[in-house]
Amino acid sequence: MRQAVLKKPGVIELADVDPPTCGPGQVLLRIKRIGVCGSDVHAYHGRHPFAHYPLIPGHEFSGVVEAVGEGVTGIEPGIKATATPQKVCGRCGPCRRGDYNICDVLKVFGFQTAGAACELFAVDARKVVPLPDSFTFEQGALVEPASVGAHSTSRGGELTGRNVVVLGAGPIGNLVAQACRCRGAAKVLITDLSDFRLDVAARCGTGLTLRANRESLADASRRVFGEEGFDIAFECVGIEATMEQAIAAIQKGGTIVVLGVFGERPRIDMAVMGDHELSLIGSLMYKREDYLQAVRWIDEGSIITEPLESRHFPFEQYLDAYKFIDAQGDRTMKVFIDL
Repeated sequence: MRQAVLKKPGVIELADVDPPTCGPGQVLLRIKRIGVCGSDVHAYHGRHPFAHYPLIPGHEFSGVVEAVGEGVTGIEPGIKATATPQKVCGRCGPCRRGDYNICDVLKVFGFQTAGAACELFAVDARKVVPLPDSFTFEQGALVEPASVGAHSTSRGGELTGRNVVVLGAGPIGNLVAQACRCRGAAKVLITDLSDFRLDVAARCGTGLTLRANRESLADASRRVFGEEGFDIAFECVGIEATMEQAIAAIQKGGTIVVLGVFGERPRIDMAVMGDHELSLIGSLMYKREDYLQAVRWIDEGSIITEPLESRHFPFEQYLDAYKFIDAQGDRTMKVFIDL
């Protein structure tokens, strides 16, 4: 079968390998779509802090169940499915208290362990998430980033009736903003430097936008929220400047949830953090319940996915997908690999 391998930064090769067997307790998926994530691009450029080369990419994916192993129940060949891409120990402190998404020895498909960039992929049945038959394969691959939105918005506390700012309108920021809306936020303001991405956000239902190089966050906050301001922000960029903006503009006593992957260590004003009694909360990946929530939101139309779909590449052009993302920059959202 065909398999894509990121041999080292900048080098993706296609290999012909033996297909996997479907062992006891496993499900064999025939992969149909693979989403290319910002983290994949970081790994492609050698800037992902936790990528181990050579690696097989692919942590956003969907497909069809090809076969099920001995002892597997509730999953039938022929159904559409995706899977949570985490390998955890089940023994460390976080795992024992149910926070396996931050397992002490967490391994993620496509970074520290093999991903789904192949025709057939064997996965533990406990990780498999069945999808409605009405789902497109693109929606199935978008369950993973939508689950990031589901999890991070649960980290910020009750959102009903609250004013929210999402910094960054890439695919993750877009889906975080949509998840805030799903959780009952009163108003959601999304920021970016890209008119294209802000337009996509509006098409996905997040119409309150800020072009960050034309208006300050403080001014936009007054324009959108009035004197009430906002008291929760989601940082989805991963740079010092957006952290500074959030800290400076958020209401005292507010909460900042950090999702962005920081390639460089930021300096933030801890004096203001303390003086304003701000809460800084990290958010990593998701749990199974976040996957199930994301599937429900997409299925009922509460999360809109079609405007996020930018371009498709056949599997043989895997490398071209990364080059396209580099060339397009902020004029692209989600790129898919088709099998």
